[in-house]
Amino acid sequence: MSTLRDLAEEHTQLRPADIDHLHRIAGDWQLLSDLSFADLLLWVPVDGDGTFLCVAQVRPTTAPTAYQDDQVGRIIGGPEVAHLEVAYRQGRIWREGDPVWYGDVPARHEAIPVRLRTTEGEHGEVIAVVGRDTNLSTARTPSQLELNYLTTADDLAQMIADGTFPPPRHQGETTSAPRVGDGLVRLDASGKVTYASPNAQSAYRRLGHASHLVGEDLAALHRRLAADPLEGTDAANGVLAALRGEAPPRREIDARGATMLTRALPLMPAGVPIGALVLVRDVTEVRRRDRALMTKDATIREIHHRVKNNLQTVAALLRLQARRVAMPEARVALEESVRRVASIALVHETLSLSSDEAVEFDGIVDRVASAATEVAATESTVRMRRQGSFGVLPAEIATSLVMVLNELLLNAVEHGFPADEAAVGGPDGTVPAGGDTTAGPGEPAVAGEPAVPVVPSTSATTDLPVPEVVVSAHRFRKMLHVSVADNGRGLPTDFDPERGGNLGLQIVRALVTGELRGTIELRNSASGGTEAMLVVPLSRGTGG
Repeated sequence: MSTLRDLAEEHTQLRPADIDHLHRIAGDWQLLSDLSFADLLLWVPVDGDGTFLCVAQVRPTTAPTAYQDDQVGRIIGGPEVAHLEVAYRQGRIWREGDPVWYGDVPARHEAIPVRLRTTEGEHGEVIAVVGRDTNLSTARTPSQLELNYLTTADDLAQMIADGTFPPPRHQGETTSAPRVGDGLVRLDASGKVTYASPNAQSAYRRLGHASHLVGEDLAALHRRLAADPLEGTDAANGVLAALRGEAPPRREIDARGATMLTRALPLMPAGVPIGALVLVRDVTEVRRRDRALMTKDATIREIHHRVKNNLQTVAALLRLQARRVAMPEARVALEESVRRVASIALVHETLSLSSDEAVEFDGIVDRVASAATEVAATESTVRMRRQGSFGVLPAEIATSLVMVLNELLLNAVEHGFPADEAAVGGPDGTVPAGGDTTAGPGEPAVAGEPAVPVVPSTSATTDLPVPEVVVSAHRFRKMLHVSVADNGRGLPTDFDPERGGNLGLQIVRALVTGELRGTIELRNSASGGTEAMLVVPLSRGTGG
């Protein structure tokens, strides 16, 4: 199904500002639909052929729908659009005409012109029409609640025609709550309550107001009820701002252990301030759960912080031990362990600063790559480069993946770009197996493999490429594809991709196939050098 923007751009000449206004209406019109007990359909004229296209639809939660089938994408013309044409051409709300039938459902048609006000605040041109279609199959004498809902709906419909509804949305606000069914209070121009729905009355009783709301000055009531005077003043100022024709941000009131969310909207049909609409919702349990989650998140972050500290302590102890070991092989093994522990500590350090169990992985990769270059045994600097983005990864994937990348980067740096051949190699350009651990031109790309002869370059300063390792990442169909490629000497010809390699590669295979449930392939790149290809599933709540 195409989106509102896609449909409007494909079939109309509406400007981006016009489409943005239609998006704002579609984001806030559930309120009007519920108050009207009617379906709302957003119609835009198709270029010059007398037809209209439905680009959005909303059904009421307070009444049965008039349409069982979705209408978005439907194009109509002829007699069916007569009411839309009147609203669009004359710029007025159309309410004439007899009921129509959709199958076996009788419905009443209304058409509301949609205007976008100019930057000077004047009425702009009509850019679309909102169809308000009411299912009449359950028609009956309306109650007091329904009459107040319908009256308020008519006021908001006129504000759509004026271009003053919906109001601008404040930064960070969503459209999820409160809604009409949560609680509705209507105020007159002086700020006195003229109607309060039963749910609204219940919400105020939880705050400590036991008597009826009708006749109360709502701004003064907010000041009296709020446990925090500043909070009460903010809530009262929000009501007063709505009475002045402004659209204040949502406010919360805490009193007697209860919390109520309020949203105040001005009522200004035809530009005349006649009062305000206040939607309320009891969010006591929601805020209690929020506080519990915040406490839990803080505890989890503290645990990650302590784990990071402990891992750094372990790394420091291993580093001290390495300095006191006389055997070169043992010292190298301890230093590798230090780097492995430090890479895991990076993940826990990032998690200790995050509000959830997920991390922005790009920064971690960059830090691990920078650390890998520091152990390079080359005379020239190995350049690290990252392409693409890993995005946000959950902790269980990030912890294992950082160890895998750490090992692959170290292998690429240490074995893909050996030190000067004359310093460590034999006369044939090779390094004997089990010999000097410093990488040379004849040393294999993976430690422990037989040496491969290397043809010396005629000009080490001009013919050899700049040593470089590139880490690439992209997501496709909930899979993370990663490659670690260098432009070094490549793998030995007799390298076994399933079993060959040092301890680091054994760790890599175990983590990729076990913890990450992925696959890995080591191969020589067509352009020279070694390439490790990883595919890791992202089906564990990453949203990838």
